[in-house]
Amino acid sequence: MKRKFLVCSLTLVLARMLIGCGSPGSPAPPSLNLPEPVTDLSAARAGNSVQLAWTLPKRTTDRIPLRPPVNTQICRAVESGACTPIASLKLAPGAAGGYSDVLPPDLVRGPDRLLRYQVTLQNHAGKSAGASNAVYSAAGGPPAALTGLTCQVRQDGVLLGWPPVPDPGRSLDIRIERELLTPPAAGDVRRSPLAPAATPVRQTLVVHTKDGMDPGHALDTTALFNQRYRYTVERVVTLSPGGHSMEIQGQASQPIEVATKDTFPPAVPQGLAAVADSAAGAIDLSWYPDTDSDLAGYRLYRRDLQGQEPVHSIASLGVETSYRDSGVEAGHTYAYSVSAVDQSGNESSRSPEVNEILPSR
Repeated sequence: MKRKFLVCSLTLVLARMLIGCGSPGSPAPPSLNLPEPVTDLSAARAGNSVQLAWTLPKRTTDRIPLRPPVNTQICRAVESGACTPIASLKLAPGAAGGYSDVLPPDLVRGPDRLLRYQVTLQNHAGKSAGASNAVYSAAGGPPAALTGLTCQVRQDGVLLGWPPVPDPGRSLDIRIERELLTPPAAGDVRRSPLAPAATPVRQTLVVHTKDGMDPGHALDTTALFNQRYRYTVERVVTLSPGGHSMEIQGQASQPIEVATKDTFPPAVPQGLAAVADSAAGAIDLSWYPDTDSDLAGYRLYRRDLQGQEPVHSIASLGVETSYRDSGVEAGHTYAYSVSAVDQSGNESSRSPEVNEILPSR
């Protein structure tokens, strides 16, 4: 009897479990289809325009894929004023959004003021989950366009020049964009962490001015010889309206290309001394090392004062700074000089002559 009752009880429990698993749950709330707000809005002012950029989400706030197109509203506020709509776009979910806000004349010619931008995404019913992050730019006149760019290759670098246009009362910088056009050599690979890094193809150089005074020139001392570069230069003003630091870029110059061919000889060697060694029948020469970074070696010159021998080269050396001249005759006086040669084959002027006689034994 007890076994029968136990079997009935288990049957009843299983029946209740099966009924519970098949019963419907509470209904889920309908999706509002609200696009997720933009979180990466950025702004950059160049000339009379503010360039806005952002990325559209792919899903709604309920994690449901967005249906295209996405209604995109862009607004602009001046200082603490309300954010007024300036554009409406229809974009694809997940796309890269962008808009160029050409400022009206009153914002370009007027004083420096804070501008605030936001982007709002709406569903097909015009509803939104909120505005994007706020980004800031500035109203006011842009720095003057840079024109008349010139360049000159010098021994200490590439000298860039342009007609100066000061911007008093503002923080003015000169921004130089340099591009290396010469392809790197096949062997230009770092072989150890201590080896010098390869020169980057693109570099930005900045010249800071004082009180908005445009210098009208800049020297690129990092340029290397026997390369080809392209330069563009622009003026940039940094403002801080409302405590937000931002830049206004002026119109960049036309690009200019330059080949930095090394035509500059190294420095003239100094400290040449000659000492006769009569026992060995030779004259020993020595001089101070040249400090040029691209030094390849030295050339020694000699003339015989007794025999009216003309000046001629007696040796081409590496970077060593001494030499023994064994091709001399006893009782003759010789005048010596030395020059330096760089890796491009440029030779310096000869050093002042020093005289030495090889005595007879």
